[in-house]
Amino acid sequence: MAKLSIRDLDLKGKVLFMRVDFNVPLAPGGQITSDKRIKASLPSIQYALEQGAGLILASHLGRPKGKPNPEMSLKPVAKRLEELLGRPVKMAPDCVGPEVEAMKPKPGEVLLLENLRFHPEEEANDPEFSKKLASLADLYVNDAFGTAHRAHASTVGIIRFMPKAAAGLLMDKELEYLNKATKDPARPAIGILGGAKVSDKIEVIENLMKFVDRLLIGGAMAYTFLKAKGQPVGKSLVEDDKLDLAKRLMEQAGDKLLLPVDHVVAAELKEGAPSEVVDQIPDGKMGLDVGPKTIKAYEDVIRSAKTIIWNGPMGVFEVPPFNNGTVAIAKAVAESGALSVVGGGDSEKAVKSVGVSDKISHISTGGGASLEFLAGIELPGVAALTDK
Repeated sequence: MAKLSIRDLDLKGKVLFMRVDFNVPLAPGGQITSDKRIKASLPSIQYALEQGAGLILASHLGRPKGKPNPEMSLKPVAKRLEELLGRPVKMAPDCVGPEVEAMKPKPGEVLLLENLRFHPEEEANDPEFSKKLASLADLYVNDAFGTAHRAHASTVGIIRFMPKAAAGLLMDKELEYLNKATKDPARPAIGILGGAKVSDKIEVIENLMKFVDRLLIGGAMAYTFLKAKGQPVGKSLVEDDKLDLAKRLMEQAGDKLLLPVDHVVAAELKEGAPSEVVDQIPDGKMGLDVGPKTIKAYEDVIRSAKTIIWNGPMGVFEVPPFNNGTVAIAKAVAESGALSVVGGGDSEKAVKSVGVSDKISHISTGGGASLEFLAGIELPGVAALTDK
């Protein structure tokens, strides 16, 4: 169902409430260590201001457990946003209440509300709190894809009290690429899944199998599958309580599902630990990356793909030399020329570290939200928006 976009709204002279994802990492002392999320919402912010709206921005930061915590204040974000926009950003003392109501922005002005999660009513999706947020503005836009899988007051509740609720430009772009990759993908369509646990991605595996032609498995989750097949896995990370599930998934997938055929193993996980490549993992060793034969087989599949969805690393990416598999996959995806959607922190880090971000069609800004989308789960923050 296509949702209204910010471009469909008449913003001139209106006060716009925009939910953004400014949940940035802060160093002790309140220094922002990455402003990536602030920059991601700049197109929507600038568009709203160009169209003559007064803009109220709302976000959470960290997990303050429903009470004010100065270490999780959005004040450093207001300062950084001011620098990026080149115009003043007023900082509200709270996100609701008379003081905030008195600060209503005029056309071209920006007001950043204080951390939504300083109030327990935000995560409880409390109707009264939702109503108070809605009373601050005339229209609503959600540009926080990273929180779209949460049914909170600022992502779902507020919409009941607004005449129109639209997707921001970032949200629009996320939905466009995820829909392209999953709804009627150009073929061959392939999924690449890595990471530690099968249990984190059961629904994703089941849903991807409905529309991909091949599903390449890497990371520690591969050892649960291999053990379920009766192969030796040494002391690799395995979810023993998921072996029956892994068997069932392999039966469902048939020859769609590809597993590693060789492995980089070591006796312990640490940088520079002596490692070797083996076809079968011996006792006392653990699998920490996919081996060269697996890389070659996966590269061949990737080369022929027209659509690629990738989530999760192929090995212990942050500890060299166990990053080779992930790096090779990142390069292959970038060079494939396919429509490529990458989600999840480690896959994104891999793509950036190899310097091929600009060759990926779309890197998702919402790890949890993109996983739920790929699992076929409806995102409450998207479902609540006004249909076109």
